[in-house]
Amino acid sequence: MGNNTNPFKRIEKELIDNLRFPAQEVLSRAEDLNERKLVLHRATSLGNLQKHKVLIRFEDDDGIKEVYTTIWAITDNKVLLKAGRLIPVHRIHSVEISYS
Repeated sequence: MGNNTNPFKRIEKELIDNLRFPAQEVLSRAEDLNERKLVLHRATSLGNLQKHKVLIRFEDDDGIKEVYTTIWAITDNKVLLKAGRLIPVHRIHSVEISYS
């Protein structure tokens, strides 16, 4: 039997256009909100300077997902990916930057 402990379903960034995002915030602790903001800024800088990809873990109305992509820009409310795709910041659980 497989021991898959990752609850996040990996999707391609092209599918993000078809997702629906509820209005509720997925994080509850102030520390987590601050950490997400810091990591998003770092990931955006890496994306712009080095085309560095990151793993974004987020939740739409159908469950929790992850996408491996480059962040082009962020606003207070949205993360902008290639081709104008958007993920609302309040639906992001985490952003993982790998330096390998």
